[in-house]
Amino acid sequence: MPFSVYIIYSKSIDSYYVGQTSNLSDRLRRHNNSGSKATKKAKDWTLVHEELFETRSEAVTRETYIKKQKSKAFIERLIAEQ
Repeated sequence: MPFSVYIIYSKSIDSYYVGQTSNLSDRLRRHNNSGSKATKKAKDWTLVHEELFETRSEAVTRETYIKKQKSKAFIERLIAEQ
């Protein structure tokens, strides 16, 4: 089962969120229905970037790396490079 590192974007609050999951469609649905404390401020989250990994460990490592950048510019470069 592949694991996804994903970046979602909310236009209404001009914000990105980075996460990882094994079921992206379900996770995105939950983000848009207040299923996450970090994303409950908006209901218009859309997928803007996805990377696939074979193990959860690899996905968590990549998610952590992206989050440690603490940079909207870094995230926007990732999205532009797709």
